[in-house]
Amino acid sequence: MIPSRFIRLTLLAEPVPRMRDLSASSTYVQYASSPPPCRLVILRKRNGMKRWLNVILLLIFVLSLSGCLRGVPKYPVKPSDVFIPIAAKDIDFADDLDTDSLELAIERSINYYENAGRNKVYRVADRLISAQQLKETLKTFHAIVRKTGNKADLNKIIVAEFNVYRVAGSTTNGVLFTGYYEPLLEGSLKRTEKYRYPLYRVPPDLVKKESQIGRMNNGKFVPYYSRREIDVERVLQEKNLELVWVSDPVELFSLHIQGSGKIKLEDGTILTVGFAQTNGRPFRSVTKYMLEGGRIQSFEASYRHEFLKGKSEQEIYDVLSHNERYTFFRFLEKDPVGSLGESVTPDRTIATDPDYFPEGALAFISLRKPVFDADGNIKERVNFSRFVLSQDKGSAIKGPGRVDIFCGFGTKAENTAGTLKEDGELYLLLKK
Repeated sequence: MIPSRFIRLTLLAEPVPRMRDLSASSTYVQYASSPPPCRLVILRKRNGMKRWLNVILLLIFVLSLSGCLRGVPKYPVKPSDVFIPIAAKDIDFADDLDTDSLELAIERSINYYENAGRNKVYRVADRLISAQQLKETLKTFHAIVRKTGNKADLNKIIVAEFNVYRVAGSTTNGVLFTGYYEPLLEGSLKRTEKYRYPLYRVPPDLVKKESQIGRMNNGKFVPYYSRREIDVERVLQEKNLELVWVSDPVELFSLHIQGSGKIKLEDGTILTVGFAQTNGRPFRSVTKYMLEGGRIQSFEASYRHEFLKGKSEQEIYDVLSHNERYTFFRFLEKDPVGSLGESVTPDRTIATDPDYFPEGALAFISLRKPVFDADGNIKERVNFSRFVLSQDKGSAIKGPGRVDIFCGFGTKAENTAGTLKEDGELYLLLKK
């Protein structure tokens, strides 16, 4: 019985997902279980409550709220709803590419699991999957690919040795696939009349505060400069932050979107540049903005380029500034690297949302792709399927229903990436 001189106040929080402590050295990126409701009881005396008791109760209240809120997922979809177990015998595991590129991509994911990603644990349906299990999946599959000479045998082995999960998309149409590539731009290490659009390195005043990116202004943490402030108002000019200069602001914008590329200097030297950081501003699709405004009639990047071609610099920046996000670069000594810190493999690397899909994992995709004639026009779209590895992420790749395929380097890769927007199927493979 509570004395009548006290009032009982109860705070009841709804059950929320939390992460289970399986080992102190592990990193958890999915949510495993739900605790019982968090309940706080505060006893408040009607008259004469001592100040020290108020302080203690307030502290308990704050700590209890912290415990209740810890582990709330970023997205409303439960991990158990993302991965749907299916019968492997129902899938035709045909691959439209050579096995050399597949082996290379597998080896890069294995290297990730043996180093930076060795302690991670992921939630897949009703299972917790460690990096060790993902690595063993890849090693087993790697050996199978090397010794198996035909599709029929491969299908039989997958049925016998692997569990297969279909990834539920964000809509009933399945998973939405798009493409990205490594562009080639002409450039110079010095500013000239022709080459006057800079790629910037990470500015020293850009700071990270927890999960936010910004800068300090008179002692206050504020958002970092937007694309308009950087490109139009030129707030970073003459601060010795330029890596290289290029000739086309629209091509430079494409480089920002792709995240890495090559710069060809006038003497023939090829420089590779890659993602270093962003300004932390929200990503907004310029192509969608142009479609909704009636400027273009198709989402394809070529339409965006064609519309902006010949426009004044002000008109170009008025459109491009719709996307406030800005990318900062660094020079790379090797092929472009993905979010795992490993080099990406053309047509084998995919970008997914790591809050849902295990980083580095073996996957299988099925969708349509464009086929081009000699002039770069689409002749038809054909069905294809292949094995891929989840080795990258992207600012626009959010949720379980999005995948970006790395299409490689060159004109063909650019055409494919610029015209690929298809609903398809994504499957995860795990060793039994």
